[in-house]
Formats: sequence, C-alpha cells, structure tokens
Amino acid sequence: MKHAYVLLAAFGLLVSSVRAQQRQLVAPLGPVTDTYFGVKVTDPYRNLENPADPAGQAWQKAQAAYARHILDAIPGRQQLLEQMQSFENRKATAVTSLVVTDNNRYFYLKTRPLDQQPKLYCRNGYGGAETLLFDPASLALGPEWHIAKFQPAYDGSKVVVGLRENGVAAGVLRVLDVQAKRLYPEKLAAANGEASWLPDNSGFVYSGWSSSSATPQVLLHRVGTAGSQEQPVFSAPPSPKPGRAAAICVGARLDRDTRLAYGVVGGTGRYLHVDYAPIVALATPAADWKPLFRPEQEVTGFVTDEQYIYFTTCRNAPHQMIMRMPAAAPDVARAEVLVSESPTEAVLAAQLKVTRDGLYFVRCRNGVDARLYFVAKAGPAVEPIELPEPAGSLTLATKNAQCSDLWVQCGGWLRAGQRYRYSAAGHRFMPEPLSTHVQYPEFANLTVEELLVPLPEGGNVPLSLLYGNSLARNGTAPVLLSSAEAGVFFSPPMLLWPLQGGVLAMVHGRGGEEPQAMQPTAWKDLIACAEYLAKQRYTSPGRLAISGRGAGGLLVGRALAERPELFGAAVAEAACLNPARQATAANETDARAGFGTAQNQAGFRALLDLDAYHHLRPNTRYPAVLLTASLNDPRGMAWQPAKFAARLQASTVSGKPVLFGPDAGAPSDAPRQKQREALADLLAFGLWQTGVPAFQPQSAAMK
Repeated sequence: MKHAYVLLAAFGLLVSSVRAQQRQLVAPLGPVTDTYFGVKVTDPYRNLENPADPAGQAWQKAQAAYARHILDAIPGRQQLLEQMQSFENRKATAVTSLVVTDNNRYFYLKTRPLDQQPKLYCRNGYGGAETLLFDPASLALGPEWHIAKFQPAYDGSKVVVGLRENGVAAGVLRVLDVQAKRLYPEKLAAANGEASWLPDNSGFVYSGWSSSSATPQVLLHRVGTAGSQEQPVFSAPPSPKPGRAAAICVGARLDRDTRLAYGVVGGTGRYLHVDYAPIVALATPAADWKPLFRPEQEVTGFVTDEQYIYFTTCRNAPHQMIMRMPAAAPDVARAEVLVSESPTEAVLAAQLKVTRDGLYFVRCRNGVDARLYFVAKAGPAVEPIELPEPAGSLTLATKNAQCSDLWVQCGGWLRAGQRYRYSAAGHRFMPEPLSTHVQYPEFANLTVEELLVPLPEGGNVPLSLLYGNSLARNGTAPVLLSSAEAGVFFSPPMLLWPLQGGVLAMVHGRGGEEPQAMQPTAWKDLIACAEYLAKQRYTSPGRLAISGRGAGGLLVGRALAERPELFGAAVAEAACLNPARQATAANETDARAGFGTAQNQAGFRALLDLDAYHHLRPNTRYPAVLLTASLNDPRGMAWQPAKFAARLQASTVSGKPVLFGPDAGAPSDAPRQKQREALADLLAFGLWQTGVPAFQPQSAAMK
C-alpha cells in the first residue's frame, strides 16, 4: 500500500507540472523558408533533421527522459504488462514464416514463451522430428539482432539467413548447411534480408553493395565464395533529378518456372516497377533487362508458372482484376483478362498463388469478409471454394507451381488463425496446425460489429468495432480508433482495451484492396468515423483516442491537426508527419512511401495537404499526444516525429501533455519484451487520457 501511495504521489507531481517542465524542454529553433512552385513554406525546426546537432541531441534526450517518467508512472500500466505476459505464457510455441521445399522439408521460425527472438527450425514433412537449425544468439551479435528473413534452397540443402539489428533494414546474410548445421564462412553485407536462389541451388541473388557503387545493387553470389567476388546483375535507373538517390531499394526474384529473373525497383509506392531478363544472362557482364511493369500500369502483384505471368491491376478497376500474359513474350498491353473486377469484393494482390492445378486467389468484401476462389488451368471459369470456417482474413501458401499443395490460414478479430491443408482432388480442408492452440476465456463476452459509415461527400467507409456485450451506448465508453492497415488480425494485447470497458475501432479502406493510408482521403475518413461514433453515442470527443504507426501515423497527425477538439488523445508511433519535406530533402527519393511526388506543382500541393507538421496552428487547444520514433530507423525518419513534437509543444495551449519518446516505440522485429512495453505505453496513455478510472491517480494534483 505504501508503494501505491508513493507511485500516485510521484505521478501527480509529474503530471501537475506538465506545462512547467515542457517550458524547460523547449526545442531549439532553426527556421528555414523554402519556395516550391511559388508557395513559400516556413519550417521552424529544420535543425532537428540533423542527428549530429548538439542542441537537438540534448533536447531529444530530455524529452525521452521526461516521457519515460510520465509513462512509467501511469496507474494500470504494470497490470497491462502482466496481462500481456500471461497471454504469451499460455502459448507453448508460436510458429511463423513457414517455407516448404521440393523434398517436403518444413522450415520455419519458432518462438517459445521465454524467447525474446525466434529461432530457425526444420522438420522432414509435417509429422517429422523437429530440429533446431539456427539460434541468432549463437553468434553473440547482441540481443537486438534477430532473423529478419530466411530462404531455403529448392532442395532444402542450404538456407540463406538474413540477420539484422532491430529497426535497421540493412544487415548481414549467412548461409547455413542444413545437414551439418554449419555456417559457411562468407558474411555478406545486405540492404535487406531477402535472397532468391538459382534453379540449380548453387547460389543466389540479393540486394547489397558492390565495390563500384555506393547505392544498393542486386548481386549474384556463389555459395562458398568471398563476398568481394560478387557480380552486380541489376541496378535501379538513375534519378532524373541531380543529387537524388536512384531508388529506395532494389531486389530481384529468380523464377525457375519461366527461367526469368525479375528486377524490382523499390520506392514507387503501391505500383510495381519491374524489369526482366533470362536467368542464364546473369552470368554475362551486362544482362539485357527489359521492362515488364511500370507504375503507370498500376500493377500491384504477380505470380508465374511455366507458361504465364499472372498479375493484379487496379487500372480502371478499383477492386482489381487479374490478367495474364505469356512468359515467353510478356506485354501488359496485350495481356488478357482472366478474372474480371468484382463490384463488391476486392482482390488481394498478396494472396495470388499458382499450383499445378491452377490459380488460387482471395477476394475481400469491405476489408473484413475474405473468400477463396480458384481458376483451373483447363478453363477460365472462376470457382468459389467453401471455407471450413468464416474468415475475416485469409493467407495462402504453396510449395511450388508443379505441386497441388495449398495451405490456407483463416483469421478473425477474436480468434487466432487456423491453418489448413487443402486437397484439390478431394475438395476438402484438413487441419494442419503448427502453433499451440490457446484458449482465451477473457474474450468470450466480446462482440464484433461491422459498420458502413456514411461520408459527407457520399459513399461510405467500413468500420469494425470490438467491445463487450454489456456496452452501454451513452457516450461514455473510451474508444481507440486506428487504421486497419493489417486487415483483420487477432491481437490479445490489443483486446485489453475492450476488456477495460472500451471500444476498439478499426477503419478500413474505401472498398478497395489499397491500404487505407495510401488513399488521399484516409485522414478525412478517420474524422468521419470519429464523428459517427460520437453521434451514435458510442463515445464522446473527450473520450476518443486515435493511434497509428508509420503511414498510419500520417492519418493520426493530419486528423489531429484538422480537428483537435474531436479527440481526447492521440498516439503516433514512428509516424510519417512531414511528407512534403520528406519528398524534397536532398537525401530522399521522390516517391517515398507512395504518398506522391514533389517534382510537379500538383504533386507537391497534394503532399503539402497531407503534411500534418505544416497544418499545426499556434495557440490551439490540442489533445494529449504521445509520439515515438526509432533512432535506428534506416531511412533517417526519426526527425519527423521530433519536428512534429517540437512544433506541437510550442503550439498547444490546452495544458495537456505532449510526450516525445525517441526510441520509445518498438518496431515489429524488436524483442518481445520491448514490444509489450511499447504497447503498454500506448494503451495506458490512451486509457489515462480518455478517463478510465483504473488509470487515474487518486490525487488532487490531477484535477
């Protein structure tokens, strides 16, 4: 009890002095005015873009310490952490990233309750004995290093393992001999953890740096040779603007079915920029790469078999259609429509799979109702496949295009994904679980409500609500409103919000497959949903919190800047909050994250309209805000939430806290304890600011 009083007193003291302390933490100014297409844009905190600036470093350090003190002292935060740990302790094993090779060898990442990072395992067949292949801790690189990606050779004899430090895209590739469980000597510096094997399993391509280029290229590596002998085989085209990087990233995929190599240029947003060349040509000094897809063709994904290249496109088809073209003479202009656009369901580009029997694909209605379809190689008819259970999301996996094997994972808001093996011959699903099945009786009284929220300009936006059966529609429930960038997913830690008597609200994109944050109207949709929830008496403005990460954080910042009176709290994690500057900075590419371009007047004005930083207004009553960043961010993006926090702290007159925690957030690849702590910060901060009693100190200092 004494400890509780001390905690409450400390918390009350910290919070009552929010305004005084933040006056002592005033960010150093470094104003710069730029002119773009006749528009003058003043940036008062340009200096915070420089990570080496001593004044900026001191300010960020002080902000981090202040935010940490406040967050750690919130009553109820520790209990959230304990509940999250309890959820994890129930699951003996969690298996992800399964790859099945030609010889039916299963490779996967597995995490046990005490593991902070997953380890690589394999087994021969589904029922085979499990073998631990690789534990990243064995290399003694440090606790922040983990397996980012892995790719076994077609014959299962070797595995490329991509290792990287948390929050950092670049890392190192190691090659593992599966039989001997021994690492080959080469250590390859890689721009990411991905690799694609040659058809004969003798080597692979990956994105890295050659001695002749300072920007990433696709390199060809022969297993057992030194990295210094790497041969560049694909590079991004040069930027049309002097001083700009050529591209965010490049990659390649080697396809043994079409015998083609596909070079992919990153940084073009949602739409693909892909070239192709014969795999055999990679051994020559200069392969003849030809265009396959360009962004203006609005292609979002593709798969292949020995005869065709199948691809999804939303050009003149918002819900997407599926087309195909001969691999021997690919030409998008001459491609045939295989699956026409549906008026009510959107094709999911990431769930396009080819087997010996034909093409499988997934369509989704309103982002929450996923359905499986099949087109046989013998005919063009689209055949719906009845699922073993209703699915909010579907994830498909195959072995290769020469086999009939298909695995399907069904997911929902209130249950973990169930994994099945589908028999095309028998038209039946057989359970084939890999992770431990866990019961969550706490969620038995939660319900899901799927809504279509009307928009002022016409049309509607899908909204999913998760709350307890006893919820009273009297305007008092705390609501956490977020963008459903990941679609329908099961997250026991996030369900702690409705267990506190609140409503978890997830906004989906307007009908199409496109992620909501990529839609220019997305932040307005967030506002429309907030207004709807208040009007329908689920909540009221002071009890409504919004949250988002990365591109989803852009929506949070923009909605917050536009309608500050609508929200009681906002949390933006590692958010893109200054896209206009992002697209014009000398070290950035023009199409970063797909938000637009600064190369023409219309594009720049669109970027400026999305820019939350430039929409903050002085002397405005803003709600409480928590901003996080990752100092390990490989793109140098930590300056965006830093600048936003500085300007917001200088602009608000509400007296509500504006907390900035550099490196307080946790990327998805962080150790599990750090992920739990970051999520506990988000939930506790939101529950505190939306008035939930268990998160309020019983102190007059809070009045």
